[in-house]
Amino acid sequence: MKPLRIAAALPVAAVLLLTACTSSADIEAEARADSTGSSETVLVVDTSPEQADRVRTDEDPDAAELVPADIAEDGVLRVGIPGAGDPPLGFLADDNSTVVGSEVDIAQLVADGLGLELEVVNTTWEGWPLGVQSGDLEAVFSNVGVNADRLQLFDFATYRQGIMAFVAAPDTDLSIAGAEDISGLRIGVGSGTNQERILLDWNAQLESEGQEPAQLEYYVSAGDALLAIQSGRLDTYLGPNSNAVYQASVGDVEVVGTVNAGWPNTTYVAATTLKGNGLVTAIQASLQHAFDDGTYEQTLERWGLQDEAVDAPEINPTVAS
Repeated sequence: MKPLRIAAALPVAAVLLLTACTSSADIEAEARADSTGSSETVLVVDTSPEQADRVRTDEDPDAAELVPADIAEDGVLRVGIPGAGDPPLGFLADDNSTVVGSEVDIAQLVADGLGLELEVVNTTWEGWPLGVQSGDLEAVFSNVGVNADRLQLFDFATYRQGIMAFVAAPDTDLSIAGAEDISGLRIGVGSGTNQERILLDWNAQLESEGQEPAQLEYYVSAGDALLAIQSGRLDTYLGPNSNAVYQASVGDVEVVGTVNAGWPNTTYVAATTLKGNGLVTAIQASLQHAFDDGTYEQTLERWGLQDEAVDAPEINPTVAS
């Protein structure tokens, strides 16, 4: 197994906003155990730069043979992952410089399977497309959803479903599974997101049935929406399930429902490579190796993302839009 190497960063967004990410996992786990009497069912997020419990796999020679020669030549897989995100996907560790999270762990499994050293480049969401097209990045693991426009420029190998979660104050009696459950609620959402599209579609359904629609309130920051929930100004907020899992683990909210980001269809999150350069075939094979030996499942469990698992990695899945 090859060691993890952190590269010099591409342009980086502001440092991680969630202060919980700068405290050690041990301290958080102890505090939660004191308050609940047990930490057995609580997700513990490792915020250390060492990531001693990261799941690793071995090289798959068949997958390694599929790596294009120009990429395999230096023995490195250079992957872009934003470090200024929220746990558990990609975020800065306690040292405020090492990028850690579930996306790093999935990328590590892929690099291991290909017999390459993983080089993590701390990039930004805005910067990853140019990074791939310029060749600065050989792949991106950044919660990238597959859509028709992106399929024109990039190749994809899927490894998670794109799931959105409704969060609410702890001990709420809310349970949201469809349009009928949001009638009359005050719901926080980001403008121009898949979440907004879903809620607008659900509101249209409610209105067509003569029911009261939900009141949508727009937030740029998920942190601001959480504060609004805690103060009673919002009933719920719809955002990425991965972030909701983390917030629930530290007791800020509870998850009261989920919906696929592509509703009524299915959206997938995928490793992203330059269109037509051949690397996606090797990545898909390496992912399949991790699926087969159980390390994929173990990695999702480590970060509380089991609900986002897919049955098998797929190259360039069919999408509705």
